[in-house]
Amino acid sequence: MTTATTAPVNRMTPGPRALAGGGLNALRRQPLLLVLALMVLVFQLTTGSFLDPGNLRGIATDAATLAIVAVPLALLVISGYLDLSVGSTLALGGLVAGWLAGQQHQQPFVAVLGALVVGAAVGAVNGILCCYLGLSAFIVTLGMLTAVRGLAQQLFPLPLSSFGSGFAWLGGSRIAGIDAPVVIAVLVLVAGALFLALTPAGRHVFAIGVNREAAYLSGINIRRTPFALFVVTGVAAALAGAIKASVLDSVVSGTSGAGFELTVLTAVLLGGVALTGGSGSVLGVLLGVLFLGCLQNGLTLLNVPTFWQQMAQGSALVAGAALARFGPRLTR
Repeated sequence: MTTATTAPVNRMTPGPRALAGGGLNALRRQPLLLVLALMVLVFQLTTGSFLDPGNLRGIATDAATLAIVAVPLALLVISGYLDLSVGSTLALGGLVAGWLAGQQHQQPFVAVLGALVVGAAVGAVNGILCCYLGLSAFIVTLGMLTAVRGLAQQLFPLPLSSFGSGFAWLGGSRIAGIDAPVVIAVLVLVAGALFLALTPAGRHVFAIGVNREAAYLSGINIRRTPFALFVVTGVAAALAGAIKASVLDSVVSGTSGAGFELTVLTAVLLGGVALTGGSGSVLGVLLGVLFLGCLQNGLTLLNVPTFWQQMAQGSALVAGAALARFGPRLTR
């Protein structure tokens, strides 16, 4: 007699509400949305120019590089890992791209490709040490933050500038009327959301972050996916560095990207990504990026001193940690 069997339910695979978080229902579940709306209203009432098209364009352009790095970093944090070296990787990527475009007179494509290769190399080192050798991601990437910065200063002790009009296209051109960095950021956001929502690897990211041992027993490769995310995060940071170099037409090894790792981590946490892994959405990350972009721009329009802006960003980081901890309870 034949016995009918049913396929076991994979409880490690999160439901749709735990995935990318698109649509109106996911929008309602973002506690940061109301705060962002209120902040925009306050800045508009106090400055009178916050919602001007030119100012909004500036916010979008400034937030683009942050979004490009925040999305892959968020995926990495969801999987239970962390990368604190993105600021130094951004600097090294920008320096390599600027050096190839300016000093070596290479085509912009070659310059950007060189930056991406360097970023991938940094990410691969992080991934090997953390995913395959089992070292603490916090300690490894904190060490790489200093090591990569030191390497950048050793290779490029003097500021670089004058990269040529061709390289300036990356940060200054428009595609269908939209600034190129914003278009790139939108593509990264869409790719990240689709990856989480539609691919098995995206579901594995959540499973690994929830319980690594259980994911392993379920047959998930708990090393390969986080390793790939380390590499992608390094590539994204280097791309952001190349974009910044193109916009500014200069790079300084000692200051470029300094503190960027805390800014991008703040955006990720504000977006509801749990630092312990296992939960988060690309929509939330987008809101976190927009929140920081609007906050910095509004404070600048109000001529708030720099040290108060730094205090506001630090407070936002604490608030992000609180949202990651208590946000799910508030939206039940």
